Amino acid sequence: MTQHDGLLPIGELARRTGLTTKALRHYHRVDLLAPAFVDPQTGYRYYTRAQLADAQLVHLLRSVDVPLGEVRECLASTDPDAVATALARHRRRVEARSIRLRGDLHTIDHHLKETPVSTPAVPAGPASPTSGPAPDGELHRRLAVDLFNGTWRLMEDDARTRADDDRMLHMAHASRYHWELAGNAVNLARGEWLCSRVYALQRRGEPSLHHAQRVLDLCQENEIGDWDLAFAYEALARAHAVCGDEEAARAATEQALACAEDVTDPEDRALVLADLETIPGQPRFW
Repeated sequence: MTQHDGLLPIGELARRTGLTTKALRHYHRVDLLAPAFVDPQTGYRYYTRAQLADAQLVHLLRSVDVPLGEVRECLASTDPDAVATALARHRRRVEARSIRLRGDLHTIDHHLKETPVSTPAVPAGPASPTSGPAPDGELHRRLAVDLFNGTWRLMEDDARTRADDDRMLHMAHASRYHWELAGNAVNLARGEWLCSRVYALQRRGEPSLHHAQRVLDLCQENEIGDWDLAFAYEALARAHAVCGDEEAARAATEQALACAEDVTDPEDRALVLADLETIPGQPRFW
């Protein structure tokens, strides 16, 4: 009988857990998942059956790109909620990254077309007395844009504090207010969308749903289609998901997908689909 009798060779562990042998060797090197025995003659790695659960957990967490340091903490923790906490924290990071990428891609698209950018990406400082006097309409428009951009930057920040969340919410509402004084129906719809998204980020279902419905109402009342109508249904789907209404979220997602087919710009259409994929419980669409 040898020392590795009753142990699982690395290939068997890989087969049972979905991890590759290359990944298992790497996790050994970084001291994340060390084998129970390494044959000194062959260098083959062997694992106990008790390590199956740890390897499966590593596969789960790494499959959604949870950082190695947090995977290590989950393996070492005795807290039964450690994995759920790590996944919730990572989800917030992914959601912030998705928002950031959506803004970047939309900005690139509009720069390529040499048209005005409708989604914020370039930081804009607040209006100041040194910028000179401005007519009321211009001032309200400038404030609306600056507040929209400021809200967007906070949405991208996955390390937001509670104070940041409060500031983000107030800025979104303030932007919507100034658009009412200086913008058009499209601006108002996008202002309502921003309020709905901020509430969704804060997991506040009812106000998120209220503002999402306002987006849709504005689009329908003013015959606004294309990108904005698709995102009206995206906002509804996300709000319903936050409220825990999976059936309504699915129905709104189907509406968003139908509207996405009518979005004329293929990159804008791709952004709608990418945003829909960040809604909890939604499948991949492309």
